[in-house]
Amino acid sequence: MTQELGTTTTPRAGTVAPARRQDPAGDWWRSAVIYQVYVRSFADGDGDGIGDLRGIRDRLPHLAGLGVDAVWLTPFYASPQADGGYDVSDYRAVDPLFGALDDADDLVREAHRLGLRVIVDIVPNHTSDQHAWFRAALAGGPERAYYHFRPGKGADGELPPNDWESVFGGPAWTRTADPDGTPGDWYLHLFAPEQPDLDWEHPAVREEFDAVLRFWLDLGVDGFRIDVAHGMVKADGLPDIGAREQAKMIGAQVLPFFDQDGVHEIHRSWRRLLDGYGGERIGVAEAWAPSPERLALYVRPDELHQAFNFQFLRCPWDPERMREVAEASLAATASVGAPTTWVLSNHDVPRHTTRYGGGRVGLRRARAAALLMLALPGSAYVYQGEELGLPEVLDLPDEVR
Repeated sequence: MTQELGTTTTPRAGTVAPARRQDPAGDWWRSAVIYQVYVRSFADGDGDGIGDLRGIRDRLPHLAGLGVDAVWLTPFYASPQADGGYDVSDYRAVDPLFGALDDADDLVREAHRLGLRVIVDIVPNHTSDQHAWFRAALAGGPERAYYHFRPGKGADGELPPNDWESVFGGPAWTRTADPDGTPGDWYLHLFAPEQPDLDWEHPAVREEFDAVLRFWLDLGVDGFRIDVAHGMVKADGLPDIGAREQAKMIGAQVLPFFDQDGVHEIHRSWRRLLDGYGGERIGVAEAWAPSPERLALYVRPDELHQAFNFQFLRCPWDPERMREVAEASLAATASVGAPTTWVLSNHDVPRHTTRYGGGRVGLRRARAAALLMLALPGSAYVYQGEELGLPEVLDLPDEVR
């Protein structure tokens, strides 16, 4: 572990701390260690009990001391917080819970002063139902075409347009009311009803997100983690699945709303946009694909720079299974000349110290898994607190989550 380059320090108790690694040929992201910060629970800078951008900025020296190369921030945009900020109502504004735009600017500048890069989340599959576009769509404006509105089935349109189910459970459709109060069309939401899916076939949607990316790139961010990067395009005609199995984000299912070939055109256009900026700005796909080979398509030379390797995260504590996944992942990314990413925990899954058994046994296994992860070729992601071997807190009541 390094403090600043070349200065040794002692690791704190826990798993292990990553060492900052530099690729002399450039392409910093190929061997980077990237530290994920879940904004609302990392550090409180103003004393209101909620983590914020100021708190993150104040603790950047800790992250620099760990030797990480970059920090990835979960969404801090204006949001009703129906899904932890992944329901965005304004992509160019900071939610007052987390500070102001000046705080974001200060954070990026201080990170760069310390030699850290900053990656921010972007949420392009859906907006909040409080986004100006969706509110206008409900009022019958032209923005209606920016989303997936469809008439229902049945004699009076009382049934959803198809059999798709939300990842969160229940139908992936919610019926609206017309201006006169009578039941109207249905809108698609692969996640919560408060998160209506955008229709990426509409040019205005693509143009708007190009502008949003440029807004944050101009502020100085070094890249984007793309939420649901595999879900932005749906199969033509929105066909029924036919099976009654619940749709899952994690799995090998072939679904008409995930991992459609059309997403790659979007990611190619974003790669061109990123390449138009100096400083090696990157795109990272949160993409769930049925196989390592399908996942590798997201990181072809003209597409995104990285894609999360969730197959490794899902491995049980089994050395043979870990070996199989590592070898398959390395082979798949090598076929397109991309690096493999490794991750053990994130905000969507229980921490691996707990998954591996908890207590002293879980901690020892987590430390060993971290050593393995950091020894593998490619880029590693570390979730906040992982350097301390933190377990998952399982007894929090819902009202304090």
